[in-house]
Amino acid sequence: MAVTDEAIEKIKEMIVSGRLTPGSRLPREADLAADLGLSRNSLREAVRALALVRILEVRQGDGTYVSSLEPDVLLDAVGFLVDFHQDDSVLDFLAVRRILEPASTALAARKMSDGAIAELAATVAADSLSTSVTDLVAHDLKFHSLIAAGSGNSVLASMLESISMPTTRARIWRGLTQEDAYPQTIAQHQGILDAIARRDPELASARALVHISGVEDWLRRTREATTSGADPVVGDDAQSLPTT
Repeated sequence: MAVTDEAIEKIKEMIVSGRLTPGSRLPREADLAADLGLSRNSLREAVRALALVRILEVRQGDGTYVSSLEPDVLLDAVGFLVDFHQDDSVLDFLAVRRILEPASTALAARKMSDGAIAELAATVAADSLSTSVTDLVAHDLKFHSLIAAGSGNSVLASMLESISMPTTRARIWRGLTQEDAYPQTIAQHQGILDAIARRDPELASARALVHISGVEDWLRRTREATTSGADPVVGDDAQSLPTT
């Protein structure tokens, strides 16, 4: 189990056991890390991942709190993050993204304003191999949101927004548990950006299809490996399957 994966599991156990309840404040970082036998860095990354999916809430200058959701909803959300690969609906969401995102990207190549393309370029430029998984996914959300808005079709953009959260959890989990996805993710974002900037809708659509298909293929094979008892997808295979 990866170190950050272990940290997420331990925070989950604290919530499930009642040591942390909805609305409660987490202990100081140093104290919690020592109590759980974790490094402060791995704990911090786990907190950021859980905050991104709204399980935890980080209040600047005040501390970190368990989200004030109803207990059963909160525990369902934590379970979804940790065990999402057992949920067929995530694959359905990803399949819908695979249909809609290439069309949205093609429209963006035709209609996106120069200013919006510049903002998209700045989002891509913000990522590097040292970017944390939570920052990479946050930038990825913005990247795809800008493209959807740039399509000029508000209904299409709204549909893509509505399926964002379930696939975001899958993206975070993949980023936390799989190796070497960063280079492909960053390179494919750059390729999509280049196609949009060149006003080439066919190329933009094709690159978006490859990009979106990656996490769906990884998740499907990971679930099959889990079912069969084989090792999950790692190593060179992971390099070709981006966090999308």
